[in-house]
Amino acid sequence: MRAGGLNRLLAAAAAVPVMLIAAGCSSGSDSGSGSGDESGAAQKSGGASASTSPSAEPTVQAAAYGALPEACGVLSKKTLTALVPKAPAKGKEGASSDTAARASCSWSSLDNNGVKGSQFRWLNVSLVRFETDAASSGEQQAQEYYAKQVQDVAATAGAKNPKSQAVAGTGDQATTVRYDLKKSEGAFKQQTVVSRVENVVVTVDYNGAGLAGDKTPDAAALVKSAELAAKEAVASVEAANGEGAGDGSSSPTPSKPSSTAPSKSPSKSPSASASASAAKKS
Repeated sequence: MRAGGLNRLLAAAAAVPVMLIAAGCSSGSDSGSGSGDESGAAQKSGGASASTSPSAEPTVQAAAYGALPEACGVLSKKTLTALVPKAPAKGKEGASSDTAARASCSWSSLDNNGVKGSQFRWLNVSLVRFETDAASSGEQQAQEYYAKQVQDVAATAGAKNPKSQAVAGTGDQATTVRYDLKKSEGAFKQQTVVSRVENVVVTVDYNGAGLAGDKTPDAAALVKSAELAAKEAVASVEAANGEGAGDGSSSPTPSKPSSTAPSKSPSKSPSASASASAAKKS
């Protein structure tokens, strides 16, 4: 090969590394630029995220009702005379460590008809108020308690032919559970009306029996009386919390609003079986 051709070949070979180095530098420069842009975008994104205020945590709805009426004053004299005609003028107040959260009252009547036997009636009104806590609202707790009450009454031991029906115009929810209960004293007709108004559950137990040979009372009439009593008791709860003035058929005497301190979950209110037990003792 001639000297001139050899020199040109060496010169061309020497130029290749220079081009590769230049290309490598150019590639590195582009990559660095892209990384910088992404980093800047991430910083901007992170800054925007950090400046966003955290969403407010949902709050539990406060209890609507903060008071209960006096349990023995939720029914008018007219109603008591119709349902328990021979009962003492004053009902028997149930024991409670906090009457602002749980209260009850009962009346017992025995109408003696001599050799024809006697008519027995037992009436109980139970009031349970739930306070809102961190876990759930008072109304939600009342709804759960209401549903459990209805189930428990329908499952009463010894209950014959239990029947449940919804009741209109009595609080936010109301159900009547009725059944027969055979006892040594006679055949008892049991009616329990469970009602809920806001965060309060009202349970009315009413049973009747013809004793010592007297005829068994009419179940339909007893159911109607129990439902009217429940409606009146619910109206008393509303009146005790500044709503309405009853349903016009009674003159409830609400108590003054009491403490709204949170209360523990109440124990089960008197059951239908307790009603029959009270009847037996009478």
